[in-house]
Amino acid sequence: MPLHQRIWRFAFGPSTRPAWMEKPSAPLAIAKTVVIATISLAVIVPMLVVVSTSFASGEQIRDAGGYVLFPTDPTLEAYRTIFSSPLVFRSLGVSVFVTAVGTLLALFVTICMAYALSRPVLGGKFMLMAIILTLFFSPGLIPMFLMIKQLGLLNSIWSLILPGAFAGFNFIVMRSFFMGIPTELTEAARIDGASDFRILRTVVLPLSKAVIAVIGLFYAVGFWNSFFNAMLYINDQTLWPVQMILRSYVIQGTSLTADQLGVQQAPPPQSIKMAVVVVALAPIVLVYPFLQKYFSKGVITGAIKG
Repeated sequence: MPLHQRIWRFAFGPSTRPAWMEKPSAPLAIAKTVVIATISLAVIVPMLVVVSTSFASGEQIRDAGGYVLFPTDPTLEAYRTIFSSPLVFRSLGVSVFVTAVGTLLALFVTICMAYALSRPVLGGKFMLMAIILTLFFSPGLIPMFLMIKQLGLLNSIWSLILPGAFAGFNFIVMRSFFMGIPTELTEAARIDGASDFRILRTVVLPLSKAVIAVIGLFYAVGFWNSFFNAMLYINDQTLWPVQMILRSYVIQGTSLTADQLGVQQAPPPQSIKMAVVVVALAPIVLVYPFLQKYFSKGVITGAIKG
């Protein structure tokens, strides 16, 4: 037996089955535990610092040098200021509207196009590949800006929705899932006199709840986290989404003054910034656990079928 195989056998034990089916030996289990613990701490500690700093008082933030790990005297003053501030509260409303309307519109467009192209098309596979190939090429920054300008969408909330209302990857996953639905079901419905829209509504969609939930979450996260379209197309500060507040006042280091927040006296700038980060992250963090169970069923099945 070669030396490297003997070393492997001594360290991890004899292997009679594929590696992924073997019970890990003690050294390998310890190594996995250390790696997972390190990655978990690298994620949890920064999040804990952000949340703790948002609850910390001004004196404790100054004593800790700007960031607090465990607040000794937690206060909700930063959150009260945020939700009473017209600037931040309005940006949250814009983000909620863009995410809700944009996700529904994107799902409608993606579902309709995926179902249409999962059926036999004129021109066969060549025409289908020509259509799909164009979905992965962006027109470019300047042509897109000129188009938005010609459509009169500058300084309009629709400029935050329409450019992101379709994604090629989401379309491919959903089309693959639709192609995996047995054709006997759709043919039986067509024999009974159902139209394409009725087949889609009564046969295809009830069987596709998992992939729709996953694609909907992808679109929702994309719309909620998007700030680049607002930076390009929105000059009116009243139409800024919350991510633009994050970019301008957290990433770039600009402080939110009491006048901008619409209050008499603002809490420490650091706690305000961390509170804005928490408010911006909270919706996605709260929604994700409820849709996590659909990921393996929706994405993996949609990627394998067809």
